[in-house]
Amino acid sequence: MKQYAMQNKWSLRAARFVRCALTSAVVATFVVGAPAMAAKAKIERPDLKFGFIKLTDMVPLAIAYEKGYFEDEGLFVTLEAQANWKVLLDRVISGELDGAHMLAGQPIGATMGYGTKAHIITAFSMDLNGNAITVSNAVMDELKKKLPKQADGKPEHPIKAEYLKAVVDDYKKQGKSFKMGMVFPVSTHNYELRYWLASGGIKPGYYAPLKGDTTGQINADVLLSVTPPPQMPSTMEAGTIDGYCVGEPWNQQAVFMGIGAPVITDYEIQKNNPEKVFGVNKDWADKNPNTHKAVVKALIRAGYWLDAENNKNRAEAAKIIAKSNYVGADYKVIANSMTGTFEYEKGDVRKVPDFNVFFRYNATYPYYSDAIWYLTQMRRWGQIPEYKPDSWYLDMAKKVYRPEVYASAAKELIAEGKMKASDFPDFDKETGFKPPAKDFLDGVVYDGTKPNAYIDSLKIGLKGKETVK
Repeated sequence: MKQYAMQNKWSLRAARFVRCALTSAVVATFVVGAPAMAAKAKIERPDLKFGFIKLTDMVPLAIAYEKGYFEDEGLFVTLEAQANWKVLLDRVISGELDGAHMLAGQPIGATMGYGTKAHIITAFSMDLNGNAITVSNAVMDELKKKLPKQADGKPEHPIKAEYLKAVVDDYKKQGKSFKMGMVFPVSTHNYELRYWLASGGIKPGYYAPLKGDTTGQINADVLLSVTPPPQMPSTMEAGTIDGYCVGEPWNQQAVFMGIGAPVITDYEIQKNNPEKVFGVNKDWADKNPNTHKAVVKALIRAGYWLDAENNKNRAEAAKIIAKSNYVGADYKVIANSMTGTFEYEKGDVRKVPDFNVFFRYNATYPYYSDAIWYLTQMRRWGQIPEYKPDSWYLDMAKKVYRPEVYASAAKELIAEGKMKASDFPDFDKETGFKPPAKDFLDGVVYDGTKPNAYIDSLKIGLKGKETVK
């Protein structure tokens, strides 16, 4: 893949040289009497290497590369798949990578000091939604004995965790542990899986970092553990785990392999929840502000292209990332969710037009309230072991999320005629907080301005000044 990226980089350099020459000729022809145009800010670091994990939602990086949006900004980018989320984060911290496709919780966790300590920031949200929870065929067979059915005999969706509780209780009676996989301790997948389980009265376990226990399995009814995304289907097929929460295409892969069935999408857990971000080291951003802004500009254009005209470009995007140097999964598996449908079991295909969102609903804007939601879940399950005042949550969000960089990039795109002001939030009025969210599956309302009140309203989890004992 490095060779592939290098060949393309040199071809992009050649294309840029030709275009610059043509542009210079045009300027020379019309310079007399023409108003002076503002020169573009100098790119401090044009040669860049970005990391990603083989998931559908890395696609904004692939599109920014393949459509020449990086090159338009004077950037020569190499995209490189990483082995897992920890390796990816460590390489951004060390400087081996200039930036990366990250779990939304990674910059927050690192900056907070949970796990590897480093100040990581984000000025760009890569997508909304895109995950699902899948269980093995054996578990699904047990669930079907309990699930309500539609008129056509198929299970009603979304499937509530209360039905899984009966299965988990049966496992306990048989002396067996019920085990599920998620991709990383500070991943959306971990928090979504925990949220779903807790909504059905199932305890997903606590972390106790001050006591040296970072398993997240204290007092757990279901044991959650980390599994890299591409390995989820094979790990479940081997019987090591009974289900998992992961991004695409690895839920649909289980359906195609005939080894499992998704029970709920994250869109059905929390409508339009933030999923991945583009993260960089703060020191890198401080040294390369123009480069950082240029990257955000390219990614904004990629997100816009992906959602343009009712997802008309999604099939093309799925073909691009099906290549081995990107996601490397069968096109049909990727397209199954990316083009607006989702297959819960073989033949049970349902419309989910917003399963992947890359631009609409202001998906790319880095909202403080999104960061604070992750922090509330970290506190709920003990990763933040002690009580913090509401002001702490906002201060931490502002350390990590950088909407001012996003706004600067967007305004340049508008001035250049590449985007319209109506494509973005009203930056003069934007506070960084979405309206209170009322569409969680358990009906609990989330208000990012009142994190402690929200934490206390959740039935299962730490509250107030409670600690894990």
